[in-house]
Parts: sequence; C-alpha cells; structure tokens
Amino acid sequence: MKISVVLITFNSEKTLTKVLEAVTWADEIVLVDSGSSDKTLKIAEAFKAKVVYRKFDNYGVQKNFATLQASNDWILSLDDDEILSDELQAEIQNLSLENDEFQAYKIPRSLIFLGKLLRFSGEYKRLTLRLFNRNFGNWNTEHVHESVAIQGKIGVLANHILHDSYRDLTDYFNKFNKYTSLGAKTLAERGKKASVSTIVLRFPITFLKIYLLKASCLDGYAGFMWALLSAMNPVIKYAKLKESENL
Repeated sequence: MKISVVLITFNSEKTLTKVLEAVTWADEIVLVDSGSSDKTLKIAEAFKAKVVYRKFDNYGVQKNFATLQASNDWILSLDDDEILSDELQAEIQNLSLENDEFQAYKIPRSLIFLGKLLRFSGEYKRLTLRLFNRNFGNWNTEHVHESVAIQGKIGVLANHILHDSYRDLTDYFNKFNKYTSLGAKTLAERGKKASVSTIVLRFPITFLKIYLLKASCLDGYAGFMWALLSAMNPVIKYAKLKESENL
C-alpha cells in the first residue's frame, strides 16, 4: 500500500531538509505552503514534493486540506519540525498496510528542547496519531492542538519521531504568542470564561505537575525551562481570553 507524506509549511527552512531526508522512501510528498519567503519552496523542489498554496486560517483546517491533496489513502502527516528516526522509518516501511487490521497508528514523539532530548517532562515518546487511512478519518478543525479523528482500530508503533521544534527562546516565544492567541480563541468559541483565580492558580499547579510529577527536574536546565514555560502557557492563554471578554 502506497503512503503519502503530507506537511504544512511556512518559512520552514530550518528543519525541512532533515524532515524530508527522512521520508525519501515515501511514494509521494505533499507540501501545503501558506506563503513562505525563505528557502522552503526550493527545498521542497529539491525533494520533488508536490506543492500546493493555501492561505493559513487554522491548523486543523490547513492539515485537513493537505490530506485531501494526496494521491494515496494512507497518510503520514508530519509537522515541519518532526524528523523520523532511522528505526521508525524501517518500522513504517515494514508494515503490511494492505492487509492490516488497523486503520491508523499512533507514533511516539520525543521533544528536543534547547538542544537536549527530553527524556522526562512528559515529552519522551508521547503518543500522537500521525499515520492513518483517510477513508476512516481526518484532522479536526481546531485552531490549535488539532488531532486526527478515526473511526476504526488504532495501532501503536514502537519507534519515535524527533520533535525539533524551537531553534532558541526567541523562536519559542514567537510560537508561544501565536499558540496562546489561538488557544484563547478556541476557548471563547466554546463559551469558556476566565476567572482571576483560574489565571493565578494555573501557573503553580502546572509547573509542579511537570517539574515534579513528570520529573522534568531530571532533564536538568532544559527540563526546568520547559516546566517554567509550559506553566506560563495556560496562564497567558486564559489571560488573553479574559482580555477579549473586556473588549
């Protein structure tokens, strides 16, 4: 059974070469770009990817659209900073998808943060659904933290994707601002309200959960920074929601 690798991109030159080098065995690479001004399109051309332009509105809708551009039913959907390990490449290529009992697979994903592979923090081999038969589902239309909804049986692969998401703290905060704004928009659409107590208590609860319960303290400095910044995320998201309520 043929597999299409599908990505959405925007100024993705930092990691795109590594991402595409890890999927050269795929039957097709589809890239939906939202107007890159860097070397993204040249890199895609070098790997003979099918490139389609679509203006970005939200992550779920963009990925849903990208899935529909593929020629094959089996989709390996990746972000532009997700690199398949050698072991995962071999595992996927050895699947017998045409006679498979599963309609989708969850794949472990491990975060690289501040140059360190986090082995704790709740970010090591965290399962995410990335390989699926589009006849049985597709991405939902959430603004952020989108996911694939599948009607069928889901398997789990053993080897992991390396998630090399942030080049530095400036890059982190650029994405942080975007994601918290989209998160606040999602909360507002669901009719959620932001109380002062929710905003105040979110930080210590989230920090202690990640730093102690999920043992990010064992990941050293990178683990501390991940716990700190992750705890800030819901605080700012709900603060932006409260701000929008006062407009």
